Amino acid sequence: MTELLPKPRKVVAGSGEVRLTAHSQLYAGTGAEGVGHWLCTVLRQATGLPLREGRELDDTCGDGIGLRIDSGLAPEEYRLVSDSTGVLIEGGSAAGVFWGAQTLRQLLGPDAYRRAPLSRDRAWAVPYVTIEDSPRFRWRGLMLDVARHFMPKDGVLRYLDLMAAHKLNVFHFHLTDDQGWRLEIERYPKLTEIGSWRARTKFGHRASPLWEEKPHGGYYTQDDIREIVAYAAERHIAVVPEIDIPGHSQAAIAAYPELGNTDVIDTTSLTVWDTWGINKNVLAPTDNTLRFYEGVLEEVLDLFPADVAEFSSFVHIGGDECAKDQWRRSPTAQQRIEALGLAGEDELQSWFIRHFDTWLTARGRRLIGWDEILQGGLAPGAAVSSWRGYHGGITAARAGHDVVMCPEQQVYLDHRQHGGADEPVPIGYVRTLEDVYRFEPVPPELTPEEARHVLGTQANVWTEVMEDPARVDYQTFPRLAAFAEVAWSSLPAPGERDFADFEHRMSAHYGRLDALGVAYRPPAGPRPWQRRPGVLGRPIDGAPPIV
Repeated sequence: MTELLPKPRKVVAGSGEVRLTAHSQLYAGTGAEGVGHWLCTVLRQATGLPLREGRELDDTCGDGIGLRIDSGLAPEEYRLVSDSTGVLIEGGSAAGVFWGAQTLRQLLGPDAYRRAPLSRDRAWAVPYVTIEDSPRFRWRGLMLDVARHFMPKDGVLRYLDLMAAHKLNVFHFHLTDDQGWRLEIERYPKLTEIGSWRARTKFGHRASPLWEEKPHGGYYTQDDIREIVAYAAERHIAVVPEIDIPGHSQAAIAAYPELGNTDVIDTTSLTVWDTWGINKNVLAPTDNTLRFYEGVLEEVLDLFPADVAEFSSFVHIGGDECAKDQWRRSPTAQQRIEALGLAGEDELQSWFIRHFDTWLTARGRRLIGWDEILQGGLAPGAAVSSWRGYHGGITAARAGHDVVMCPEQQVYLDHRQHGGADEPVPIGYVRTLEDVYRFEPVPPELTPEEARHVLGTQANVWTEVMEDPARVDYQTFPRLAAFAEVAWSSLPAPGERDFADFEHRMSAHYGRLDALGVAYRPPAGPRPWQRRPGVLGRPIDGAPPIV
């Protein structure tokens, strides 16, 4: 079972195998105890073997597993050696050991991903092999939108496990939008009492005539969030929360109408939005709004501590798709523009962003936002999620800002995977498994010095047309596996990548996904229950632009 994914940097196969038995022990050295606990848990579940704790590394001799930190390796680098002395995984930090443990799980076969043994009599073996590996990018992310369609806590924990299995390490948690507010804020209880549910939901694209005529909603309590953050940390995943400002805010305005542009519309008449698209109801540029969101963020910083993982200091503030219509008609907004000496509504949005940039920086945190936040300038520590293409990332990197590359036409996994008529609710251009595999996060226009600002890359999963977790699985997998290899492995140029080799390794990986219960899109096309006949999407023909 050396069909590994993501593809390691170096693999040297040996002759023989380490057999795990009822006598096998697992030793975790200083600093690797957490990885040892995780590995013991998942392997005991899958194999039924006791895997007793070894007191010394020598206890694992011949048929056991050793975990150890080697300060000579880079933090996420690992080395796995399986030979006549047993299995030894060494990493530059606990994270490196953890990624090596994920590789070990792959070597044991698909049934190592099950939660109970299929047979008490089967043999478990690790082939003799030496693997040396490390990631290309530090930021290897997945964004999950739980605002449009709520995913209960257990589903989020499951996705953290799926991320870990693919060596992804940043979970961008999109918690608020026009269609729902999903995070309990104790000082503002109406955000969840009112803002977390809507009376009905558009079914399909916003042009669809279909509605699901039942309430939809849900939110995470503060203890739920603490559990999610701790669960992610055990898997060496940073959770980056997103609180949208100043657009994508109708759910918040429905809960607290004073946050909206009350001098333009009757904000008390607004409800949580039940359809999709760019919403014109945005936050009012008032001191009251600033104080309100400072209060929100104070609780956010407490729930998402900065010292959990490398990128845990980041807070995403959205900043995208802010319609300016109401500000143009609002005397309050126009007075603010005049008082601040701003050139217009675009600079007013930049004022919003800069305020929270300064506020977060003063508290030792870092702001990250969608690439619209570049308008008007950013503080030196702010970072940019480049979603409208590569251009925003190029501009940011050249200005000295860190960048996460997540261009829509390449790695938005809500876009359709095939041009066939059976694809459920087809959105956007076709982005096949091979297309994602040939995605290159670093644009050639950047110099080596500028390219150092590319922290990494991220795949985004927007859930407007994903009404349940099975639809999320279908859109996300298997393409997330291809993305994970792009983010982790040092691959050749896109046109030179060996997609046939990747497909061969995917043939084994589908077995792992099956064992994990992932409702992925099969290579031959959607299964009957995965289709959504008659539900209107928004397919776009032709090749997507590279912008």
